[in-house]
Amino acid sequence: MGCRALITTTIPSCLTSIYDSKKHHKLQSHWSAAKTVRIQCSSSTPDLPLTTEKLGNDSSMTGGAYDFERATTSLTQKLLSSSKKVTLVRHGLSSWNEESRIQGSSNQSVLTETGVMQAERCKKALSNIYFDQCFSSPISRAKSTAEVVWQGREEPLVFLDSLKEAHLFFLEGMKNVDARQIYPKEYASWREDPVNFTVNGVYPVRKLWETASESWKEILFTPGENFLVVTHKSMLRAMICTALGLGPERFRAIDVNNGGISVFNFNKRGEAMLQSLNMTAHMYSDHVYLY
Repeated sequence: MGCRALITTTIPSCLTSIYDSKKHHKLQSHWSAAKTVRIQCSSSTPDLPLTTEKLGNDSSMTGGAYDFERATTSLTQKLLSSSKKVTLVRHGLSSWNEESRIQGSSNQSVLTETGVMQAERCKKALSNIYFDQCFSSPISRAKSTAEVVWQGREEPLVFLDSLKEAHLFFLEGMKNVDARQIYPKEYASWREDPVNFTVNGVYPVRKLWETASESWKEILFTPGENFLVVTHKSMLRAMICTALGLGPERFRAIDVNNGGISVFNFNKRGEAMLQSLNMTAHMYSDHVYLY
């Protein structure tokens, strides 16, 4: 396959590097150059051609990647209208987190006072970043977190059923210590071999991979370039793993704290690159992110 690249550079005159949420554009720093790369190649995948990409220019400050292709397999299998950045947030501490109960898809676990504080910290930490849209699970603890984080933004929240947590049937609501004693076989499978954990003929973790793939498509095909997503721990594990091309057997390879923030970049092919995983500096300080 033959390729050739044309790179052009423009030096902007403005001196700041923040997002203006009202004007909906990003102002670039005085020391960074805006670059456009045109790559022309013959491709065996006609529905996913390589196209002109306008690249971010933060890499000159930190050495971060400025472009990528085929980092993972495409989550969309179709060309996107633009590259995307997706910020994932786990909901704040819930009542059943605090009581060490199995939550699953239950709507009875609610955000605690600490959880509200964590949501407020997320709001402040992301205050300098413009998002086109916020997607949230409709389950109470995630919904309440999203409402706090998104407060003051112009666009309405969008609730997706595909962002709901895994359904764990009769285990939901049980304290972990009780579930271990009453349902030792099922509990051991859930904790130690989740990919083969089954209830009533259903494999909750395998099902989670299907819904995570569905949620990624719903998000990535939405018009816009920068999205915020608020959901649950198991769903986040599935979303992160599916984006990285990992199967459900890697379910417990990822951990995300309450209020933890993760960031993905997607190219126009729908291929993902993990930028940040489980950032929690804002939980212990007044740290404000800019990425």
